[in-house]
Amino acid sequence: MSNTLPQPLPHIAKLHAYTPGLQPTESGWIKLNTNECPHPPSPRVAGAIIRELGADKSGANLRLYPNPASAALRETIAAHHAPQCPSLTAAGVCVGNGSDDILNLLVRAYCSAGAPLAHTVPSYSLYPVLVAIENGRCETIPFERDMRLPVETLAASTAPIIFLTSPNAPTGVGFANAEIERILAGYRGLLVVDEAYAPFANENAVPLLARHPNLVIVRTLSKAHALAGIRIGYALAHPEVIGVLDRVRDSYNTSRLSQAAAIAALEDGDYYAGIIEKIKTTRDHWQKEWTARGWFSYPSQTNFIFVEPKNARGESGAAVAQSAYDWLRARKVLVRYFPSHPLTAPFLRISVGTDTEMVALDNTLQAWIKNA
Repeated sequence: MSNTLPQPLPHIAKLHAYTPGLQPTESGWIKLNTNECPHPPSPRVAGAIIRELGADKSGANLRLYPNPASAALRETIAAHHAPQCPSLTAAGVCVGNGSDDILNLLVRAYCSAGAPLAHTVPSYSLYPVLVAIENGRCETIPFERDMRLPVETLAASTAPIIFLTSPNAPTGVGFANAEIERILAGYRGLLVVDEAYAPFANENAVPLLARHPNLVIVRTLSKAHALAGIRIGYALAHPEVIGVLDRVRDSYNTSRLSQAAAIAALEDGDYYAGIIEKIKTTRDHWQKEWTARGWFSYPSQTNFIFVEPKNARGESGAAVAQSAYDWLRARKVLVRYFPSHPLTAPFLRISVGTDTEMVALDNTLQAWIKNA
């Protein structure tokens, strides 16, 4: 009898999985590579989790399934966005296990080999992986070095669904609502605006929802709300689109504790407004500092800075960025490097950390300039 294991489907056998940023397990690292919040979540979050464990804190509630639709959380999300979109109700909200789960549901529902997904490049490198899992097809729309949004090209796309990261990752460039609305005016498919970093941006697309039923907005609580470990993301869209996502999602795709934590976070807007301002102040300080040093960076509307380092000879480029990345990593400072695309290869993406972490990072970079 043969003990040969059955082989996966051919397209899965060829799949290259998404590679997340490094997550070191030992202490002593300065971790500025995955755009996590450098500050703790609202104190209300821990209290909500403890209450969800049960009256005696024994965890007895964990024997029960969570609300399958995350109903209370959907209501909270709709109320959270009501100032910008008063017509939004819970029927226009879908909750997922992080925004990646929402993106996966959209690909599952709307993308195939015959129905390609279009996305700009560079952008979030998970998009083509999700499409490949479904044996679908991608159409890429390239950015130039100036990172101007190719409005006409996007509006003229015949793909049934487009993923647009705004603000863009990894560059941090934000796109104006006027440009997004020009795309929506001409495009006949589903435009998914991935707003993972919108809390740090000058504006966001939520006010456009009421006027454009083909707009989907995807959000996460992993960045501004300091809940990367909780894994909550959501979509805002026309109720018909939400109904489609509900058809293809897992019945219990978010946990009891995650739902409770997310509600508590969204209800503490004042706390997070303060956190966001702290991050933006630190971001703007270091962007100005490195620009004065002669390092180019795109004006960031996110919680990270995409910067093109120069060595002591004033050189930049992929080899210089790789050298700086390796120097930092050898000294237990993690940032993100994207060498696979010519536009991103000369840059480092640096998550905004605490002031202490940013000073330590910069000291390490200055040592690299002197010694590399």
